[in-house]
Amino acid sequence: MVLATAEEVAEAAAADIAEALRGGARTLVLTGGTSPKRCYELLSELDVDWGRVSVLFGDERCVPPFDPESNYRVAKESLLDRVHPATVYRIPAELGPDEGADLYAEVVANTAPFDFVLLGVGEDGHVNSLFPGHKALQAEGLTAGIHDSPKPPPRRVTMTLEAIRDAGRILIIATGEGKANAVALARRGETPSGMIAGARWLIDRAAAGR
Repeated sequence: MVLATAEEVAEAAAADIAEALRGGARTLVLTGGTSPKRCYELLSELDVDWGRVSVLFGDERCVPPFDPESNYRVAKESLLDRVHPATVYRIPAELGPDEGADLYAEVVANTAPFDFVLLGVGEDGHVNSLFPGHKALQAEGLTAGIHDSPKPPPRRVTMTLEAIRDAGRILIIATGEGKANAVALARRGETPSGMIAGARWLIDRAAAGR
């Protein structure tokens, strides 16, 4: 769906998540990056029984949890501290790519398939820390440790496509002119974001190239 502005995309994404949670969804996977922050702020204002919801993360940089680059920190400050979910499963990426991935794989195995997965898109078409052409796209298992991300920081932990593709609902958001090429490539199935069958897209006019 193409909406006029980034603000409208954030509003629609927040409404979609809230609707799913009110309808019985219990597991919510959050994304990192800059696009979802406004969505999280708006979601925190909506009427949802968070006491029944478990929150997970699609990926994390190998930094301390309160580092400015931490996906967890962004979500904590814009959403989690305001709504207090029943459980928050943070990726222990500060332990390093391999140990962090191994520990989080156990969490994912015990909670998947997820009810709702939110994904942002990088300018190169990546989702989570699954980058075009990277070996993690073919990784077996539910998580992967990344030592050589083409986008800094190089060390990360990510859920794999296998972990998210069976989710009940998958929503991908993209806003801004910088995402227009990524959206075009995804439509042709040429990037990780285009490999997720059944996902719903919310983009603004700038990302749509019009």
